[in-house]
Amino acid sequence: MVPIKVVIADDHKIFRHGLRLSISVSERLAVIGEAEDGEALMNLLNIEEADVVLLDLKMPKLDGFAASERIRAEFPDVKIIILTMYDDEQFIIRLMENGANGYLVKNTDPEEIIEAIITVFETGYYFSDLVSNTLLKKVIRKDTSQTSKLQKTFTDKELEILQLICEEYTSPEIGKKVFLSPRTVEGIRAKLLEKTGARNTVGLVIYAIRTGLFV
Repeated sequence: MVPIKVVIADDHKIFRHGLRLSISVSERLAVIGEAEDGEALMNLLNIEEADVVLLDLKMPKLDGFAASERIRAEFPDVKIIILTMYDDEQFIIRLMENGANGYLVKNTDPEEIIEAIITVFETGYYFSDLVSNTLLKKVIRKDTSQTSKLQKTFTDKELEILQLICEEYTSPEIGKKVFLSPRTVEGIRAKLLEKTGARNTVGLVIYAIRTGLFV
């Protein structure tokens, strides 16, 4: 099995070293590079084909906010997990809605960091308890009076696939459940992104929960 290629971006060398040692115990993961600032990260991504970036927010030259936006624009297939000391709800909401695939604080157990990397690589996102609770408190403001109207916006098949996406199934897994090819599922996923205005799978999940499509 080809390992998941990981890049660590953080301005503290000791933390990078400790994180590398912690996640390297997993045979599924391979740390292929480190960056001490946002500019160095972008240069590294131009050289190495990374699958997942562990990204700190507070870095010199190009901070995590700006770096995540550039990664989304220049390397759309790279998954981003924010790994920072900040658990501010506004940071979490802003970053998840703008394309981060996961958000963890730095005191997270190494086992969960490994799980998050594998999960975002396989499904596109990882909702830690911190993110889930934040979304429930801040992002999700269900307007149930609009739910019925919103449901009419989507076909039955689109709603079925959206629900399976929210349950963290991959496209091949969804295809088996609804008897469609993975390519057809991806086509429906693209249509859902267009209809909801979401940027990625995380956005779809946030949209579905916020609007009360699935209770």
